[in-house]
Amino acid sequence: MGHMIKVNVNGKEHSGGVEARTLLVDYLREDLGLTGTHVGCDTSSCGSCTIHIDGKAVKSCTMLAVQADGCNVTTVEGLATNGNLHPMQEGFKEEHGLQCGFCTPGMMMTAIDFLKTNPKPSEDEIRHALEGNFCRCTGYHNIVKSIQYAANKMQTSV
Repeated sequence: MGHMIKVNVNGKEHSGGVEARTLLVDYLREDLGLTGTHVGCDTSSCGSCTIHIDGKAVKSCTMLAVQADGCNVTTVEGLATNGNLHPMQEGFKEEHGLQCGFCTPGMMMTAIDFLKTNPKPSEDEIRHALEGNFCRCTGYHNIVKSIQYAANKMQTSV
């Protein structure tokens, strides 16, 4: 393999060789077996591949694995702690924010990053923050409610 990389994914160090052309989403799914990060469009339009790189939401279908060398990566699999759901995961469960679930990981990762800068968003602000994430099953109503649930829960746990 062409390039050696070392990344911390969900708190665990991974190192190995990757081809220069390997997309980060493919590295996560194929090399590490973290299939919660989805490939929906291959053009960065749908947001289903959204993960966190050093705490910021990034569409992993537009980033090469070699660009993640030395970074901390969080995928949807890394959200729960000690068997307890992250408030965003809990919100999507409690408020029925998913149907088929394909877009859900990307929606959650985008929303978590958004709530860092806007912890008490309005419905319109949430909808605007999700403009780069598409859901083909819902009308976004329950997704917005799920994010509001998580925002409230994250505020009370601070």
